[in-house]
Amino acid sequence: MASTIRKLIAVLVILSLCHLIMNPICLAIDIISMNQQVIDGETVVSAGGIFELGFFSPNGSIGRYVGIWYKGLPVEKVAWVANRERPLIGSNGVLMINASNGNLVLVDDKNVSVWSTRLVNLISNNTVAVLTDQGNLILRYQNKLNESVPLWESFNHPSDALLPRMKIGLNTRTGEQILATSWKDDKDPSLGSFRTAVMDPQELLQVLILNGSLKHFRSGQWNRRNFIGVPSMTKDYHNGFQLLTDNNGEELYFSYALHSYSAPTLIYFDSYGAIIQMDWDAKENKWLRVQVVPKGKCDLYNTCGPFGSCNNNDSPICNCLKGYEPKYIDEWNKGNWTSGCVRKAQFQCEEMTTSANSDDERKRGDVFLPVSGMKLPDFSHYLLTWDKMECENSCLKNCSCLAYAYVDGIGCMIWGKELIDLQEFYRGGEQLYIRLAHSQLDKSSQMGARIAIIVSATVGLILIVCAIYVLKIRKKGIGSLITFRIASTQSSEANLLHNNLTRGSSLELPVFSFKCIENATKNFCTRNKLGEGGFGPVYKGVLSNRQEVAIKRLSRSSGQGIEEFKNEITLISGLQHRNLVKLMGFCIHGEEKLLIYEYMSNRSLDVFIFGSRSNDKAALSWNERYSIIEGIARGLLYLHRDSRLKIIHRDLKTSNILLDEDMNPKISDFGMARIFGGNQTIANTNKIAGTYGYMSPEYAIQGIFSEKSDVFSFGVILLEIISSKRNSSYCHSEDSFNLLDHAWQLWNEGKILEFPDPKVVGSLETPTQVVRCILVGLLCVQEHANYRPNTATIVSMLCSDTVLPSPKRPAYSCKDRSFDDPNLSPWSRNFVTISNVEGR
Repeated sequence: MASTIRKLIAVLVILSLCHLIMNPICLAIDIISMNQQVIDGETVVSAGGIFELGFFSPNGSIGRYVGIWYKGLPVEKVAWVANRERPLIGSNGVLMINASNGNLVLVDDKNVSVWSTRLVNLISNNTVAVLTDQGNLILRYQNKLNESVPLWESFNHPSDALLPRMKIGLNTRTGEQILATSWKDDKDPSLGSFRTAVMDPQELLQVLILNGSLKHFRSGQWNRRNFIGVPSMTKDYHNGFQLLTDNNGEELYFSYALHSYSAPTLIYFDSYGAIIQMDWDAKENKWLRVQVVPKGKCDLYNTCGPFGSCNNNDSPICNCLKGYEPKYIDEWNKGNWTSGCVRKAQFQCEEMTTSANSDDERKRGDVFLPVSGMKLPDFSHYLLTWDKMECENSCLKNCSCLAYAYVDGIGCMIWGKELIDLQEFYRGGEQLYIRLAHSQLDKSSQMGARIAIIVSATVGLILIVCAIYVLKIRKKGIGSLITFRIASTQSSEANLLHNNLTRGSSLELPVFSFKCIENATKNFCTRNKLGEGGFGPVYKGVLSNRQEVAIKRLSRSSGQGIEEFKNEITLISGLQHRNLVKLMGFCIHGEEKLLIYEYMSNRSLDVFIFGSRSNDKAALSWNERYSIIEGIARGLLYLHRDSRLKIIHRDLKTSNILLDEDMNPKISDFGMARIFGGNQTIANTNKIAGTYGYMSPEYAIQGIFSEKSDVFSFGVILLEIISSKRNSSYCHSEDSFNLLDHAWQLWNEGKILEFPDPKVVGSLETPTQVVRCILVGLLCVQEHANYRPNTATIVSMLCSDTVLPSPKRPAYSCKDRSFDDPNLSPWSRNFVTISNVEGR
């Protein structure tokens, strides 16, 4: 019997050894400390079990490397590699913290360093390396305040792949690039021929792929939402590529973020310079690959040479622009287009005294020919104007200006010298206006111009006849004229507003008739009423084309007059972002003022988080709440930084956050919003309008508003989303005057997990993200505006694992306060109650 047991134990030992040989050992920890080394065969796993770090050999090569990959999935692509240039030979490598200088170091069997974080003059050698659930390897240390300070991050040193929230960019002061570089081939991760670069020519950002020193691919200009040279990249691509800044704007970098982490993904570019997107398909249980760019020969840089336009659907793919011809016709006909095209005729502005053209032709001057669906040329110059006509006139007055374009989110762009890397898209693209001599217009264009002149003259004649008719009516009596004016009040005021809104832009905002609105709402039936605020009621409507809309009917007692009405239309009609509500049109009928919006099937955020319906709070999971928080932050970032106008909302609150059918948040109600111009950062108003509980102290008391006052409102919303409690009506105890104060006290007492809604935190194994969001909220609601982060920093805080600073006391705290700013006098909470606050 004992012999049998010994044999069984021996078999089990052998099987265990075989398992260890065939499978790496998981350390079951996410930290490498002074006392913890990682040897070949062992792995480190992030806290949530999403990413894994360990040793690997790519595609059967003999070299050993340290890398990071998705845990539990087939490792078809490693996301990051440490020792790209110096592979280990054999399986005796060790990854550890260097006890003498605190660096993370990889050593071989002779204890020789083959890779290191290479930090010098470290304040402390008491460092640790942590692998996060985002796939970021961070070297950090604890300072005297027991705060974790990051020293080095793998996200700042990408290999050939980009994970969500990893970044590429440049330092505009030093020119230093954060770039990704391709592998040499599938078996060799050392530096290949292709690398990324972020270019900043006169503030028009582009991303390039370089083959050595030559341009291989160009993304096109960044319009603050997407790259206009990649038509497949919509403004919602991967929940948005985003441009972030650090160090007072010196560092510019791009990253992308996913709507959720349910589907692992990464983007990399291969050893041939192609950008590949990999997504995990859980149903098929495999990785899916899509080549993003290049998708055809036209995507390669400057395929058709100067003034040549490339179209993958044409044969041949290259054609000269209108008014240009091949420079070398024999080469062009043989398919060698690199020399491009040259202009057929001089511009009128270039002709001085003698010319083959007639005096009549010279007087007509140069014209611009619009070409649609284009990838705009390289080497653009930015012209500071938001008026399209001024953009055209500026180019026309400058004889060296060859073309111009006016792009939403960028403004006026002009080109001199040559037009390089032009491409015509089947879908998408921008409109490019090419300069031509008037004589180069074809006969059909000239005939079209003549027809336009005839039509204009006819319309003018009709208007003159109408004017004469009105004058005759006037002679017959003032009563008829008054009747005429009353009948035309609605259309004239609406048309005036419409004209003011659309002047100088391509925007066309529909003006709805009041009869159309009555039919859509069934004469404002109470059953179609969605809700009511200080502005008036909101109704659901169905237009004649069966499209559902939300109709905001401003009541006469709301305090909002024509100026607020115009303000909301003017601001929101020019904004395009997935987290801002879309304005469909407006209506003015006598004293009736109505706004028509896209319909949000899930109504407003407050309905969910404050539990107006019995099951709402239970149905709103943490992932949904976090997605809403992130969406609001991105919408606010667009208003403050990425839209062509810097806009301060001034009335952010949960009831002004609408939710579509997919629970995507959209900021609404811009009646109180204000535009900031140029370098303006702060403004003052005598009319304080907003909602108690969301207003920053400097705005509620002094009327001072800025980006930081919107940040305060966002912080309140964030804390309300997490706790499912309303700040303005919160009452916990004598020690907590409001929700902000309660969160602050729990933070200081180390009981912060008592703050979230129990239904939220109870369902999570690792509430790290919840705690991080609470801390961001407390940073946003700090008493003094200077201490609050800006919107770009907030998005970065939410989307990264960097260590956050400790928050200072929030506003409206009931405790005695020692003010950090001696120049500001303390105020009592009584001042808040007597502020001139107008309900919204």
